[in-house]
Amino acid sequence: MNRLNLHLVSDSTGETLEMIAKASLAQFENPSVSRYFWPMVRSRQHLDRIVTDLAENPGLVFYTLVNPETRERLEEHCRHLGLPAVAVLDQVTTALESQLGQEVVARPGRQHAMDADYFKRVDAIQYTIAHDDGVNYQDWEEADIVLAGVSRSSKTPTSIYLANRGYKVANIPLVVESPPPAELFGLRHPLVIGLTTAAERLVQIRRNRLLSLNEGTETSYVDNERVKEELLFARRMFADNGWPVIDVTRRSIEESAAAIIRLVQDRRRPQKPAEGGVSKPI
Repeated sequence: MNRLNLHLVSDSTGETLEMIAKASLAQFENPSVSRYFWPMVRSRQHLDRIVTDLAENPGLVFYTLVNPETRERLEEHCRHLGLPAVAVLDQVTTALESQLGQEVVARPGRQHAMDADYFKRVDAIQYTIAHDDGVNYQDWEEADIVLAGVSRSSKTPTSIYLANRGYKVANIPLVVESPPPAELFGLRHPLVIGLTTAAERLVQIRRNRLLSLNEGTETSYVDNERVKEELLFARRMFADNGWPVIDVTRRSIEESAAAIIRLVQDRRRPQKPAEGGVSKPI
């Protein structure tokens, strides 16, 4: 297998470039890649300083540079070194220019400007952190999403990921011996979604959690039959209330969040009357 040196050159934080590189590499089976990250490259002088590293670690160059002089300088260096260079957003912006009938505004980091969406995300993150693990249930009605599930069913990390996408999220652990607050069953604005997982997987996650805390693992918390009872209790609650269910067993946090966002978007669209039936996990 060939090993690739991948250089990511950006005139901003490089977040967009990293996401594109990550998504592209995910299409390959265990690629052997060394990444070199060069953010905030906004001058010819800064660019010239990284040429030595490009020469010592030749490979593929991905870049997002809006300044014409800086772009031309990078391309010149790459031609001299014999390195392929890809302006990863060019085809997308060209297509948008054609359809929108206007030219792009060449401003580094424009997508990270502190606009209304930025402040919406900050507000969502603050709300989500303050409403983790069943806290402050009195104002759950302000949430966009409420996640319910047994302990260690990925509620918190999924909530934080969704908050970074601008959704206010509350979450609550479902415990057999402790009924959730009555407010959970009367919510109108937020979409309540149940998270479930395979019992065997949940036992392993809980066992690892206890080991990380240097606690004993011979408890009902990791007993297989007890865990199955907890999951059955939660599934019955989901079905009784008609809440959609996401099975997170084989899903990453990103995949679970994507499924949740689809549910939220579907709910906001006009829907045809649905036929009766038991809610099935997505």
